Amino acid sequence: MMSNGLDPTLDPVVGALGRLRVAAPASLSDAVFDSWMRAPGPLGEVYVAFTRDGVSFLRTAESLPGDGEEFREAYRTRYQRPLRPATRAPRGLLPALRGTKSAGPALDLRGLSDFERDVLSATRRIPAGETRPYAWVAREAGRPNAFRAVGSVLAGNPVPLLIPCHRVVRTDGTLGQYLFGPSSKAALLRGEHADLDEIDTLAKAGVHYLGSDTTGVVCFPTCRNARRITPAHRHGFRTLTGALGAGYRPCRHCRPAVEGEPA
Repeated sequence: MMSNGLDPTLDPVVGALGRLRVAAPASLSDAVFDSWMRAPGPLGEVYVAFTRDGVSFLRTAESLPGDGEEFREAYRTRYQRPLRPATRAPRGLLPALRGTKSAGPALDLRGLSDFERDVLSATRRIPAGETRPYAWVAREAGRPNAFRAVGSVLAGNPVPLLIPCHRVVRTDGTLGQYLFGPSSKAALLRGEHADLDEIDTLAKAGVHYLGSDTTGVVCFPTCRNARRITPAHRHGFRTLTGALGAGYRPCRHCRPAVEGEPA
């Protein structure tokens, strides 16, 4: 007996072929090109590239001059794909560049190692106006001894500003280097209302943690909870071990931890 004019012995084959089908791209060019655009950013104009899955590359126009040609070439070299102009920005991109509190755009971080993605994920969780040391990022990424490797990952951050590597600082509290230069790092942090003068003063005094004698909590100096401590109840510590020995407990927001211990 025939079914729909087909030999019934072929039905399983037809069904299997049907399951192999995938949605076709909107056009052939969608399969070949990724998209790019210019957008206003906190350091001036930025170039942004994105795929159908999310933003994949971002650089400031100042760092790659040439009306976008150097940016497109850098993308082609890195991802082996050409770019075409976009007709509109990905959802969440422009608010994120304006500093609006939001989830931000989707990111496409394919091609990175698991460790690189873990480092960038930890860095993305650092709140605006706060900083964390490289060792903190390494610990949050599950590799507490890999703080030097963290620096290398952040130096190649494909989407700075969206993943805020400018909020990662040296263990001694000084700002350190940045993909777009130290002055840009300082400008970004000031734009987020970080008190860089106080950060510098504490760093020079060797104060890396601040404790409150009213709450018994110890924090990184830029933590939102540390900023609430009044001068009369604020105590500085060079090491977290010293603060713990004095009876303080780690802040649950900024999550300081003794090197080698889990956060």
